[in-house]
Amino acid sequence: MEEKKKSNAKNNAGNKKNKPAGKAVEETVEEVAVESTEETAVEEAKEVSEETEKKPTKAKKGSRRSGGNNKALEVELEKQKELTEEANDKYKRLLAEFENARNRNEKESKRMYDIGAKEVLEKLLPVVDNFERALAAIPEEDKDRAFEQGVDKIYKQFIVTLEDVGVKPMNAEGTEFDPNFHNAVLHVEDEELGDNVVAEELQKGYMYKDEVLRHSMVCLLYTSDAADE
Repeated sequence: MEEKKKSNAKNNAGNKKNKPAGKAVEETVEEVAVESTEETAVEEAKEVSEETEKKPTKAKKGSRRSGGNNKALEVELEKQKELTEEANDKYKRLLAEFENARNRNEKESKRMYDIGAKEVLEKLLPVVDNFERALAAIPEEDKDRAFEQGVDKIYKQFIVTLEDVGVKPMNAEGTEFDPNFHNAVLHVEDEELGDNVVAEELQKGYMYKDEVLRHSMVCLLYTSDAADE
């Protein structure tokens, strides 16, 4: 390349001698411009070559960074999974506690309702007793009269209403005595019927659902052998 430049320079020098001074100057300027252009092109080619050589290195660095980012993302995903599982466990525990609390509240509300209902219903039982006494006192020949029929219908309606809310009579007569349901106020001796049997129900007992609303007042049978003991 340098030999070519020297040869061109000699030729140009020879030509300059043969040409006028103005033209020689112009040609000299043109030659300098051409040489400068050639040098610039060579330098740009070198820079392009260097950049091309550097690019694989940058790509390698980029792939390394990408691999590191992937690992960081995996670690973050694992953390998020653990947090999600913890949140689900907390939610399930809270839901179970809420259900238990609601069930307890329902049972407690029901218990309080039953207590209040028993207090009210127990006060209504003497009204039922008076209806039964009134109907029992009506002579047989007067039972078909309108007034007596009206009293009987009201009594039956009252009993149906009590049954609808869970109140039922015990009907203890002829059953074995049970202190959980019966209250013995009289004892009658009877060898035939046996011992510890309810001979008569003096006052009806009532149940409210599965609980005793009022014990039955009963007359209890016993034998002479039991009395001797």
